[in-house]
Amino acid sequence: MTALRVAIVAGESSGDALGGALITALRERMAAGAGAGAGAGAGAGAAAIEFRGVAGPAMRAAGCQGLADAHELAVMGLIEPLAHLPRLLRLRARLLAQLSAWQPQVFIGIDAPAFNLTLAGRLKAQGIATVQYVSPQIWAWRQGRVRKIARRCDQVLCLLPFEPAFYAGHAVQAQFVGHPLADQVPLVADRAAARAALGLSEGAPVLALLPGSRLAEVQRLAGPFLASAAQLVRRHHGLQLLAPMANAPVRAEFERALAAAAPLKVRVLDAQARTALTAADVALVASGTASLEALLCRCPMVVAYRVNALTAALVRGLVLVRLGHFSLPNLLSGEALAPEFFQQAVIPANLCPAIEQVLNDNARRQYLLGRFQAIHESLRAGGAARAAQAIMQLLEARARGGVSTGGVSSGCADSGSR
Repeated sequence: MTALRVAIVAGESSGDALGGALITALRERMAAGAGAGAGAGAGAGAAAIEFRGVAGPAMRAAGCQGLADAHELAVMGLIEPLAHLPRLLRLRARLLAQLSAWQPQVFIGIDAPAFNLTLAGRLKAQGIATVQYVSPQIWAWRQGRVRKIARRCDQVLCLLPFEPAFYAGHAVQAQFVGHPLADQVPLVADRAAARAALGLSEGAPVLALLPGSRLAEVQRLAGPFLASAAQLVRRHHGLQLLAPMANAPVRAEFERALAAAAPLKVRVLDAQARTALTAADVALVASGTASLEALLCRCPMVVAYRVNALTAALVRGLVLVRLGHFSLPNLLSGEALAPEFFQQAVIPANLCPAIEQVLNDNARRQYLLGRFQAIHESLRAGGAARAAQAIMQLLEARARGGVSTGGVSSGCADSGSR
């Protein structure tokens, strides 16, 4: 019996985490016999599904054969990727050749739309079902991209509840599946347990520093983050500093910045962002998934974003003017739950007072915690399990409708093995 073949490409650590959870959820659905029309018989089990693609540690641990590493796609900004373009084009060409030879039934691109949407278009032309997991931010800029997405993707799985509306009227299935982080993080944050796990004093205030999961982010943000922390330590007796790092290269970059800064005691952690955010009273975070994770961990935050000058001009003109905010907590709530600082405004003179307001204003803190709870509940929609269900339903519908899905010919799940 031919296994269901799934190609999956994720960029950086957040995409890898989504991919690992999705792989596990797809295996569970297959084990429960839910893949009958998509390349495996009912009850065929987890062994009847194979995964290959661009993977990080979470996806590899879940059983994905890595054809390249997820960190190779960890390039931020609108202009910055141009410096990496030759390498990325070579990688995409190699992946296209490998996946075309393997002929998966479905290709799943996780985030990284600049890379994945072109790959999806090429594979869709071969009759392979294509899914984009994490909608590109068409609600922020370049809304005309929805037509390109419609041509290249059979399905878009959205993490944010307001996103499917932007696909209305276009020939693409788009549905809100919930954010897997919202399912993974408990609705009740156990701060005492998190502090005990990290060996922190219960009574002293804690500031978490999360300058990003990409080297470029850390290079731009570590300096002002550490300078701000140094000022706050002098003004707040006993302030404890935590810095969870996404990976070894990011940790090395942060520690270089720490060594060059004024003497400062920072506890640098390998991963453990969730534990650090649950333990902290306030966090200073790079814009992105970390701001959402802080919200889910009930940690008030100050958000910073720095990119090169040309990207900054585009972001300021296309995003900030249109939306007024750039951090996920503020976009989800429609209000300024987290102070945001962009480009030249990312300096201690701005960051320190914003952090101190959170530390000193208990009424504000309680309001934030209530809003964080409501947003957390709104994002809890099944996450990876719901995404897996949507993907399997897509494949089953294509099989019933006589549409080729790569190695599976119409109407016969076991024909077309290669």
